[in-house]
Amino acid sequence: MSQISIILPTYNVEKYIASALESCINQTFKDIEIIVVDDCGSDKSVNIAKEYASKDDRIKIIHNEENLKLLRARCEGVKVATSPYIMFLDPDDYLELNACEECVNSLTKDTDLLCFNYFTLKQSKIQKKFFNKNHFQQKDYFVFLLKQLPDYQWSAWGKIYNRKILLTIVHQIESKLNNIKLTMAEDAVLYMHYLVFINQVTTLSKCLYVYNCDNMNSSTKTIDFTKHKSYIQDLSKVIILIQSIQNTSKYYQQLQYFAINQLKLDKVLLLYRLSKSKVLFKLYLKIKRKILLFKINNFLKTLEKL
Repeated sequence: MSQISIILPTYNVEKYIASALESCINQTFKDIEIIVVDDCGSDKSVNIAKEYASKDDRIKIIHNEENLKLLRARCEGVKVATSPYIMFLDPDDYLELNACEECVNSLTKDTDLLCFNYFTLKQSKIQKKFFNKNHFQQKDYFVFLLKQLPDYQWSAWGKIYNRKILLTIVHQIESKLNNIKLTMAEDAVLYMHYLVFINQVTTLSKCLYVYNCDNMNSSTKTIDFTKHKSYIQDLSKVIILIQSIQNTSKYYQQLQYFAINQLKLDKVLLLYRLSKSKVLFKLYLKIKRKILLFKINNFLKTLEKL
């Protein structure tokens, strides 16, 4: 049985998917499965994936009946994964060739979550360091995350997950979604739900993931105003989903508070970009932004005592 399942939610990435798949196929650690989730795009992404699958039986392709968007596409991949550990790879990015080997060498039977650093790729690769090499119990990991604020790293990628826990999370999230489809900030939904279930966390200092800043179709970079309206709706739903998470840890609740207010701020900024000449509404949004920034900054000051 493979040790790591790498899940690629795939939608209109024909320019990049070959590099992503090759970074998986050529891993120095070979005992992996590669799951391409066809989310009903309109380009040749899946045809390219099929060509690779015909030459490597570690590649599985599953087809969604309709476009489910990023969160639910990831969930579909988790459901068919067979490895004890799962990694997400956005197919416009790629992995360092030693990524799986470095992770496997650091995993123990008690590891619930393993996190590592990444490169950003534009004209060159730049290291982005958030984690140091360490082992944490849940409480200590929460404290570590709080100490990093306002920096945070809640992306779905850059992590190794325990499949059993992730399946529990998937069923929990799907019970709340009611057919809701999310693209914007879906990482935060997955990560914040997952944190509730962790006990042991391992972090690595090495950069093992390459985040491509050149894909202007990415949801984090697009300037398409139609898409922005959809992203605003996504953020509203994500805020509600994160608010619904119950946990008694005061440290988790502080992380939750920051996440919710940061997402509210992101929503206000997007609304401001769309408001055009609506003078009174823009004034309201400016006031809302100031209130949220005050709340966030005041909250961060209280964390200095940690």
